[in-house]
Amino acid sequence: MLGLAARSVRQRPGRFLATLLSAFLGAAIIMTFNSMYDTAGASGVDKVSSDTLTTAASVVGGYGTLLVFFAVASTLTVNVRQRTEEIDLLRSTGATPAQIKRMVVGEAVVVALVGALLAIGPAMLGGRVLLDVFKDSGQVADSVDPSFGPIALMSGIDVTVLAAAGAAFLAVRRATRAAAGGRRKPGRARTVASWAALAVGALAVCSTFAMKATDAALMAAPAYGAILLSVGFALVSTRLLRTVLGRVEPLVTALTGASGYLTVRNMRQRAAELSGVLMPLILFTGMATATLYMQAVENDAIKASGLTRSIEDKNLETLNFTVVGIIVVFACIMLINSLYAATSYRVREFGQQRLAGATPAQVLGTVAVEGVVLTVTGVFFGTLAALAGILPFTAVRTDGLLPGQGLGIWITVVAVATAATLVTSLATARRGVRVPAVEAVALAA
Repeated sequence: MLGLAARSVRQRPGRFLATLLSAFLGAAIIMTFNSMYDTAGASGVDKVSSDTLTTAASVVGGYGTLLVFFAVASTLTVNVRQRTEEIDLLRSTGATPAQIKRMVVGEAVVVALVGALLAIGPAMLGGRVLLDVFKDSGQVADSVDPSFGPIALMSGIDVTVLAAAGAAFLAVRRATRAAAGGRRKPGRARTVASWAALAVGALAVCSTFAMKATDAALMAAPAYGAILLSVGFALVSTRLLRTVLGRVEPLVTALTGASGYLTVRNMRQRAAELSGVLMPLILFTGMATATLYMQAVENDAIKASGLTRSIEDKNLETLNFTVVGIIVVFACIMLINSLYAATSYRVREFGQQRLAGATPAQVLGTVAVEGVVLTVTGVFFGTLAALAGILPFTAVRTDGLLPGQGLGIWITVVAVATAATLVTSLATARRGVRVPAVEAVALAA
């Protein structure tokens, strides 16, 4: 089966491009920041520089590992669900569930390993650029030279490959159970992980009120809390989407008529697949909104106090914007990647709709309605998680409840999320409807 997995990747590389991109970007981020460990451990590095580099690597280490797993898991889940007929065929020809699992996990490991190896060069360059950012802000001495050693290399490869293997195993286990005709039970592990993330996130947010406004680590607790709440919502995105669809169905039907009604029904049936898109939407909105608002509140509070910003304040701002910028860009790419993988597979579905009488414009309209519903759902729960961190931080730091920056930051985040969702889905769907309907229906699922 492992040989079959290697031949499968070699014969159909296009199927694995989304997974390869997720693995490549994830490994690049992990290696880039973990190279700071190698740099900090080099000889001749002073303690201040070493502490700064170690902190940067530690902060992104947890975020990066979590995001890599989410990115690879979302694309692999879409990939495996698209292969239902192939799995049925393998079962009917005598393959056991264990053999199918080894094949799919083997494919994922091969692709992840290739992605991690391709990421080594960009990660070395990224490590140099990141070190220069710390030098320019005065956090690291100019005499410190970049180093890319075993910590960066092994952490990037290990995390990426393990994330791919674990995500592929979970996805194919659900697929083989469905192919065997078994009932799909709610994922207990995912439910437990979701409640754990929500509980720990709520505790982290509440701990903000036990701190003083002048504490250096004041931003850490609400930021971690908001991110964990976003993760908790993302883990149960399928249930959240079905709940939202039940509430918005009358509104969508009233605005778009019968096509809207059919769109909502279709989304209910495909809620598990669409959750792979909803996950990065929630994470992107929650992480970007929470961290950017909290940093803006911190900057305004220092300015209002009339105090000169210390080097530590500037260092914290630089670290926050660097970390948030990289992670938010990765989450946005993960969103686009998942959307492309999910929409490009629907060429056959679009052809069936057109043979049933739908025009290309109506097909694109259906995709647009789906994108709007997904965007509203992801933005709502991401904003909810972000507010849970922003409001306590603002209350402790400024004695006010709402940040004074207005809706500008939030509108920008929502605009980016909306553009990424609608542009990607509509552009991919537009390319799909260009395929003649009869030819599209004849394509293998």
